[in-house]
Order: sequence, then C-alpha cells, then structure tokens
Amino acid sequence: MKALVILAILATFGIIFFQYSRNKNIKKLFVALATFGMIISLAVVGNVTRPIIPLFMAHIILLILAWGGLMYYLMKEKYFWWIIFSPIVTIGLFLLLEFLDGSRHGILG
Repeated sequence: MKALVILAILATFGIIFFQYSRNKNIKKLFVALATFGMIISLAVVGNVTRPIIPLFMAHIILLILAWGGLMYYLMKEKYFWWIIFSPIVTIGLFLLLEFLDGSRHGILG
C-alpha cells in the first residue's frame, strides 16, 4: 500500500511537470505544486482523525476527491477550490468533537 502511495505521488509530480513542459505556463505549475503540497499536508494532518474510524474514512475519501480536483485542474484548467479544500472539514469536525467531548486522556480524568 505504501508503494502505491509513493507511486501516486511520483506520478502526480510527473503529470505536473509534463503539463508544464507542454504548456510552459509557470503560474499553472506553481498553483499545481502548491495545491499538491497542501493536499499532502492535509493527508499528514488528517491522521489525527484516526481514533474516529468513520471520520477517518470520510477524510480519506475527501483526499481522493481533492486529488481528483487537482487532476481536473491540470487537464481542464478549472480550479474547484471547494473540492480541493474539502478535507479541512473532517479535521475541523474532529477538533470540534474533541473540544466538546474531550479525548478522555487527561491527567485529571
């Protein structure tokens, strides 16, 4: 599974740079690289949602949709920001649940 994730990351970088070499559009290159970096960051930060499995699965699905939004931007040059930033919702929901109910791992019990 880890090999598949690494291959997907390398393939995405390859697609981004192939599109740049074809179009020579530096703005599109920087937007795509920044977006992909943000998606990777959300994937790493999203591991905090792991204690709540349904929320974690929703986060994984939203990450796949965000990656698809990046691919759509690369192919059609239409940027759907609400799809790309959608994994933030699951992280925010997790933090809200932690604030309301707590993690129950406190020192005072």
